[in-house]
Amino acid sequence: MECEFPTVNSNKQELQEIFNSVKTIAILGLSPNDEKDSHKVAKYLQKQGFKIVPIYPKEDQILGEKVYRSLAEIPFDVDMVDIFRKPDALDMIADVCIERGDVKVFWSQKGIVNNKAASKAKNAGMRVVQSMCSMVEHKHL
Repeated sequence: MECEFPTVNSNKQELQEIFNSVKTIAILGLSPNDEKDSHKVAKYLQKQGFKIVPIYPKEDQILGEKVYRSLAEIPFDVDMVDIFRKPDALDMIADVCIERGDVKVFWSQKGIVNNKAASKAKNAGMRVVQSMCSMVEHKHL
């Protein structure tokens, strides 16, 4: 696997605007294991008042919310996708976000960078955040 430096990314002012406008966050790769980062981040965001939507291949509920198997299955609008998946999965995720037409923010967690997918999302009108932890950034703001 080749590590990339994020060439497409939001600045601190844009991060503030993101958190002020986002209400519903789909968490791709949200683990039911409370020791995993995805679980800790989702729990934090939920406590801050965001509606979280778990996307995970198993489980029926995580953090009291219905689990969906894919982003495409969610039957209501999603403001942001928060991605805990390998970088090579981001191309397909960007395509699904574009197809949905309702996703405003394409966010990949710390260490996850795919500039091709990020450019695709940005060109489709989404704000893009790469290799940043949404919990850490929210706490800083």
